[in-house]
Amino acid sequence: MADRTSSLPPRPDGSPARSWWGWGALDQALSDAECASLAALVPGAAGTPLPVPSIASLDLPPVRVGAPAPLAHLLSSAPADRASHTYGKAFRDVVRALYGDMAAAPDLVGHPRDERDVADLLDWAAGADVAVVPYGAGSSVVGGVEYRAGAHSGVLSLDLSGLDRVLETDRVSRAARIQAGALGPGLESQLRPHGLTLRHFPQSFAFSTLGGWLATRAGGHYATLHTHIDDLVESLRVVTPSGVSQSLRVPGSGAGPSPDRLFLGSEGTLGIITEAWMRLQDRPAHRASASMVFERFPDAVEAVRTIAQSGLHPANCRLLDPGEAALSGVAAGGGSVLVLGVESAHGPVESRLAELVALARDHGGSPAEEPPAAGGSAVGAWRSAFLRMPYLRDGLARMGVISETFETACTWDRFPELYEAVHRDVGAAVQKVTGASALVNCRFTHVYPDGPAPYFTVIAPGRRGSEVAMWDEIKAAAMETLGEHGATVTHHHAVGRDHRPGYDRQRPEPFALALRAAKRALDPAGILNPGVLFDAATT
Repeated sequence: MADRTSSLPPRPDGSPARSWWGWGALDQALSDAECASLAALVPGAAGTPLPVPSIASLDLPPVRVGAPAPLAHLLSSAPADRASHTYGKAFRDVVRALYGDMAAAPDLVGHPRDERDVADLLDWAAGADVAVVPYGAGSSVVGGVEYRAGAHSGVLSLDLSGLDRVLETDRVSRAARIQAGALGPGLESQLRPHGLTLRHFPQSFAFSTLGGWLATRAGGHYATLHTHIDDLVESLRVVTPSGVSQSLRVPGSGAGPSPDRLFLGSEGTLGIITEAWMRLQDRPAHRASASMVFERFPDAVEAVRTIAQSGLHPANCRLLDPGEAALSGVAAGGGSVLVLGVESAHGPVESRLAELVALARDHGGSPAEEPPAAGGSAVGAWRSAFLRMPYLRDGLARMGVISETFETACTWDRFPELYEAVHRDVGAAVQKVTGASALVNCRFTHVYPDGPAPYFTVIAPGRRGSEVAMWDEIKAAAMETLGEHGATVTHHHAVGRDHRPGYDRQRPEPFALALRAAKRALDPAGILNPGVLFDAATT
């Protein structure tokens, strides 16, 4: 197991100690022996895992800016705080942390306790030319919490985790006013006594916050219908350097452009989301699931398209291509696997599941045989593998293996060509960069009547010391391929800094002009998360 001196202490809410350098809970990280065993499946992997540096051994850059006396109780320059707030949790972040590269460490970490503290910290930062990088729980995989601009006198990582309460619950309207720093489990535990749930469960659920979901337009539990956090928002409260924005709480409105839409997905560049009224649901009491196997992946794709256009709205509709199904351990005999799930708070769902299964059968699907190693259903095996994947990624990173993902969305008519192009072009990029063949897998995380959201996994042997540069070249090729085939640069992982080249090409220029104008108006000192969405020089 990783050295426990390399961890952060347990949170006051009783959640487990977090890894400062990698994904999630420290007690779930792979041991050295498990890393080596996993890497044995990747020809060309290193023979021994990189050691995990302790925080005490890190060479952190000097602190360039001091905490002002009136705010000193909210600010920390402790090595553990600075190190754990330097990066997100992308492959390139994990690798740099393992090598002890802390060049991007913030000077200070702010821990506001309420909205007044947030405003005070922003006021000070604007006057002191200190960049402010909002930080929920640090699960960004696109460089969203890493300062790279280099032009400010200091950097403040603004950790919102102290704002973690459900402030008000409206049982009649099924809504709640929730602070932005609430982690997924804490949020749900506060809603449970009311019989309500937000029902937004991204893979990072245990290690991400409501504010992070809103600022990045995160995708969640539902594969159809309410796929993004956007769909669950009634109103937002945002602190900006120019004032507080509080939108009207109503179920719908046609009153001009939506103020909430301005801040959803803005990634902390326009303001700090401090709380939101969120639409809730009654907790589901009825659930049913099934998994179907297809011999041919194109048949499985057609089945999913039919289901997405059927109006049955399954909660789960994840399609795994043969490589992804094998990697997840849900297909004992090969083939593609479709995982289906339905749920309701009000009545049985078996008949709806039967309709979905019938549609899958019409396209050549058959019920999955239960994999012996799963200890249960194929659905359960997929869920376990899904939650375990980030830890396996970290283990492979310690063995010098490039293991990363990228996701997108496109229309159904473009998907077959996109799927082939990604395998061809990304595979060629991996061959060029690493000299080895890549494992390129695909699954659908969300599906719509007009198209799927494919999520690609890439695994290939890296070269010690060059893993980040190698992945960057592969990722650049992937973004080029997505752009050439009319697919978005990201479906639910936000833009951050890593997706900027693709986002710059994707967005219309008049919209870019409007964003820059909003930035100038709301953040005149240019301190908020510089380099995300647009360059400071263009604001």
